Amino acid sequence: MAVVFYLSAAVAIVATLLVITEQHAVHALLYLIVSLLAVALVFLALGATFVAALEVIIYAGAIMVLFLFAVMTLTLGPGAMEQESQWLRVNNWLGPVALALILFFELVYVLGAGAGLQTGTTAVEPRLVSLALFGPYILAVELASFLLLAGLVGAYHLGRRDEDEEQETGGL
Repeated sequence: MAVVFYLSAAVAIVATLLVITEQHAVHALLYLIVSLLAVALVFLALGATFVAALEVIIYAGAIMVLFLFAVMTLTLGPGAMEQESQWLRVNNWLGPVALALILFFELVYVLGAGAGLQTGTTAVEPRLVSLALFGPYILAVELASFLLLAGLVGAYHLGRRDEDEEQETGGL
């Protein structure tokens, strides 16, 4: 199980570095999805199956849809068609696909290992996680929700165009 942990951690680090260094927002989002999936596999290797499931459902699922929506609402300008055709080139997908394949083979190995996977001493039930989040950590949860709301409102205002500006440019 240590091999799965270290390989998943390495994939997470590489994907996160590529998120930071990538110039195109869509490519960075692809690497961010791979990074979040790698972190979920790290949690799974540590025996935290509930946290791994939450990582996939909430972060790699819902939050990434929010980020993708924010990127899609930003206007690309007149060269949007050329930019989108560049995003669909095969060489742009090689990095995320290679890292995702590593994670897939690790997941197949982990699922094949079965019950011997658990390295933690006790399993944490979802009820206990919810009691902790909405008990002593309620302020942190609410602050995180306000931060996400502020990011969504900021993305909307960055991506929106004024009606006066559209009339001056002829709707371009």
